[in-house]
Amino acid sequence: MSETPSVPHGFQRLNHGGIYVAALGSLYYRKSDGNRIVIAMRIEKGHTNMRGIAHGGMLATFADCALSIGMSLACDSEQSFVTANLTTDFVDAAYPGDWVEGPVDIQRVGKRFAFANCFLHVKERRILRASGVFAVMSALNFPRLSEG
Repeated sequence: MSETPSVPHGFQRLNHGGIYVAALGSLYYRKSDGNRIVIAMRIEKGHTNMRGIAHGGMLATFADCALSIGMSLACDSEQSFVTANLTTDFVDAAYPGDWVEGPVDIQRVGKRFAFANCFLHVKERRILRASGVFAVMSALNFPRLSEG
């Protein structure tokens, strides 16, 4: 029986993102120095492609989630964000068991659009660069969530 790797100190389980994001697996967050939000996850075998490395589409989805959820957490969930544009550059691979972190660098949150960047990395090794533009939306609440 294999042992599940632990979650690094300071990270808390994240309960944001809905059904689609839940299909990625467990996401975690912490506030780092200067209150920067870091979103993280552990790569599992189900995240891999036929080469045994994390699938690029999964990493792009994780980066998209890290950016939008990170901005929402930074504004205490008073706003939500819908992706208008996402640019990704794949730099290196991630493997099952890797702990991937994505510190969110918020450039600007305006009335209509927000801009943010992140570098996904495993330890000190960068694996993906992402930049996004997001439509600024009102906060989600439980009645609106149940309405679809």
